Amino acid sequence: MLFNSSEFIFGFFPITLLVFIYLQNRGLFRQSLAWLVFASLFFYAWWKPIYLLLIIGSMSLNYLLGLYICAVRSELPQRFRKALLIVGVSANLLSIGWFKYAGFFASNINAAFATQFDVGDIVLPLAISFFTFQQIAYLVDAYRGETEEHNFLNYALFVTFFPQLIAGPIVSHKEMLPQFFSARAQRFDYENLAIGLAMFSMGLFKKVVIADGVAVHANIIFDAAEAGQTITFFEAWCGALAYTLQLYFDFSGYSDMALGLARVFGIRLPLNFYSPYKAGSIIEFWRRWHITLSRFLRDYLYFSLGGNRRGRFRRHTNLFITMLLGGLWHGAAWTFVFWGALHGTYLMINHGWRSFRQRQRTPGPVVAMIEKVAAHGLTFLAVVVAWVYFRAESLDTAHTILGGMAGLNGIALPVEWLNRSPDLVALLQAMQVQFQPLLAVGPMMTLLNDAVVLSGGESSATGIGPLSALMYMALLLLWVWFAPNTQQLVKAFEPAFESFQGQIKAVYPGVLAFRLNAVWACLLALLMAYSIFGTSQTSQFLYFNF
Repeated sequence: MLFNSSEFIFGFFPITLLVFIYLQNRGLFRQSLAWLVFASLFFYAWWKPIYLLLIIGSMSLNYLLGLYICAVRSELPQRFRKALLIVGVSANLLSIGWFKYAGFFASNINAAFATQFDVGDIVLPLAISFFTFQQIAYLVDAYRGETEEHNFLNYALFVTFFPQLIAGPIVSHKEMLPQFFSARAQRFDYENLAIGLAMFSMGLFKKVVIADGVAVHANIIFDAAEAGQTITFFEAWCGALAYTLQLYFDFSGYSDMALGLARVFGIRLPLNFYSPYKAGSIIEFWRRWHITLSRFLRDYLYFSLGGNRRGRFRRHTNLFITMLLGGLWHGAAWTFVFWGALHGTYLMINHGWRSFRQRQRTPGPVVAMIEKVAAHGLTFLAVVVAWVYFRAESLDTAHTILGGMAGLNGIALPVEWLNRSPDLVALLQAMQVQFQPLLAVGPMMTLLNDAVVLSGGESSATGIGPLSALMYMALLLLWVWFAPNTQQLVKAFEPAFESFQGQIKAVYPGVLAFRLNAVWACLLALLMAYSIFGTSQTSQFLYFNF
C-alpha cells in the first residue's frame, strides 16, 4: 500500500486513526498500541500476504534472541554471548542474502564459471532491508548491554510501525521504544494531528506533483540509452538532472510523509533527509542524505571495521568498504556496486583534501567565498554523476549516459531553438552544434503545461517542449539549493526526534514559518486536493525498491 494511493488516504489511514483516537480517549492505551501493530501488519500484508509470515517470524526470532542475550548477560562468559550475537546476525544476513542477493550471485557465478545454478524467481519482500537492519542493530545493542526494553508489544511496534516500515528511516530502539509508553503518547493530541497532516501534505505534493512530474524526462532518456540509442549532450544532461531531481523530491516527499504520519500518532521519527544538495562536500552530503542509513553504516559497520583508529590507510579502506556495502544494500546489481565504490572514492578524496587544507593558511574572504561556491558546485556535479549509475539498468546504459554528458556523442540542441537568435544559431552551427528533435519531450505536470500556454510558450497535446522542461528543472534546482525545507518550516513544532532538532536551522525570513492558522490550513488543503485529484496515476516511491 502506497502513502499516495487512494486506498491509503481514504481508507487505511482514516480508519486506523479513528480507531486509535477512540481507544486513547477511552483510556485503553495498551490496546491502542496493539491496534497500531495490527494495522501495520495489515498495511504490510496488503502488498503480498504470504510475506507476513516472514516479518512476523523475523520479529519473533530477533525478539527472543535479544531477550535471551539480555537475560544471560551477567551469567555467561562474553564469548558465549558473542556466539549468540553471531548466530542472530548471521540468520538476519542469510535471510536478506537469499531474498535480495541469491539471484545476483548465481547469475554472476554462472557467467564466470559456465555453471547452471538456478535459484528460481525470488520476489524481494517489501522493506526487508529496513526491518532487518533495525533488528541487527537491536541485537548488537543487546549484546553491548544497551537494551532495556523486554515488552513484545512495544518491540513489535518498533519493528512494524507503518509510517517508517517500508522505506525508513532506519530507527533505533533507543529512539522509539521510550516514546511508545511516554506520558505524551498516552493521550491523543490534536495539535500533533494538525502538524502531522501539514507535513504529510507537503510531502504528498513533492512526490505526486513534482517527483512524478519530472520523472518522465528521466525515464525517456534512460530507456532510450538502455535500448541502445545514442544520447547527445543535451539529452544526457536533461536525463541525469531529471533523475537527480526526481529522486530528491521522491525521497524528500516520502520522508516528510513518514514524519508527518508518525507525528499524528504522537511519535517523532529521526530526521532522514535534510536538503542534501545544499552540501558543500561529500562528507556533508552523507550527513544530509539518508541520515539514518549513514548512521547505521557508521555505528555498526565502519566502527566495527576499526573506524579511523588504525591510521589513514585503514580509515580510507574502511570508508571504501562501508560505502561499497552501502551500495549493495540498495540493490543487487553492479550499478549499485559502482555507485557505492564511487562514493567511497569521493569520501577518501574529501578526507584527504580536508587534511591538506587544514595545514594551509586561512584564505581571505573573497577566496573563501570562491572556494565555497566551487565546493558546492563540485559536490553537486559528483552526486549527479554517481546518480547515473544508481538509475541505470546496466553499466553499459550508465556509460552511454555519461558519454553523452561528456559530449562524446556530439552536442545537439532542441530544434525549437533555431528561431530564437539567428546570429547565435549561426555561431553554434559553425562550431558543429546540431539542432534536432530531442528525446526529452514528454508529458509534464498539467499545471506547468497550462502555464506555458498562457505565457505564449510552445506546447502540445502531449506535453511541453524541451526548453520549458529545462526551465522547469532550473526552477527546481533553485528550490533545492536555496529554499527552506519542510523541517525548517515547521521547526517551532519540533518535527523530528529530539537528538536531531539541533540540526534544523530556523527558516529565513521568519514570515515563511508554518503556523497553525487559517492561511496555512487553506494553502495545505489546496496542495492536498491538487495532489490527490489533479493527477491520474499512482506510482510507488523509489526507495520502496530497496
